[in-house]
Amino acid sequence: AQFLTDEIKEEKKIQKHKSLPKVSGGWELEVHGTEAKLVRKIAGEKITVTFNINNSIPPSAEEDTQEQQKPDEQEPELTSTPNFVVEVIKDDTKQTLVLDCHYPEDEIGHEGEEESDIFTIREVSFQPTGEADWKDTNYTLNTDSLDWALYDHLMDFLADRGVDNTFADELIELSTALEHQEYIKFLEDLKSFVKCQ
Repeated sequence: AQFLTDEIKEEKKIQKHKSLPKVSGGWELEVHGTEAKLVRKIAGEKITVTFNINNSIPPSAEEDTQEQQKPDEQEPELTSTPNFVVEVIKDDTKQTLVLDCHYPEDEIGHEGEEESDIFTIREVSFQPTGEADWKDTNYTLNTDSLDWALYDHLMDFLADRGVDNTFADELIELSTALEHQEYIKFLEDLKSFVKCQ
């Protein structure tokens, strides 16, 4: 419990955001535990972006950094890069277009190419609007084998709806803050659990 008390103090000291950072572009945020949902309405459409912070911190290449790290150096900052699902619902259809997006592990932190996207679309499908469970029987398009021109159009389609690189950067910021907040809460719960007789 004493160790956890110190640990919590340290984590609070390095906590960047006391309250969760906002995502620009008129997105409304709902948080349920580790799941977050961003909602935005534009002419005749509702766009929701959902992500879960669990397992969202990529495994760090700790083996390499251990040797070079000086004892007084700060630990490298952890960044949460969750997969996120974009749902586009048009008012007059019974179908929702679902795009499953993720941050490619090798792309993070490589600022080399100006134009490169920091997230990719992995899968695209249509799902019945308003149904909680998605059907495995609905055709799901895997983008690995997709014509690149169509893929570019899908990325443009998302960008037109506010899901672009700026959004993806802000989502990392939000997710990282949420993950850290939940981690501190977990340490606090663990401390009370351990102390409980």
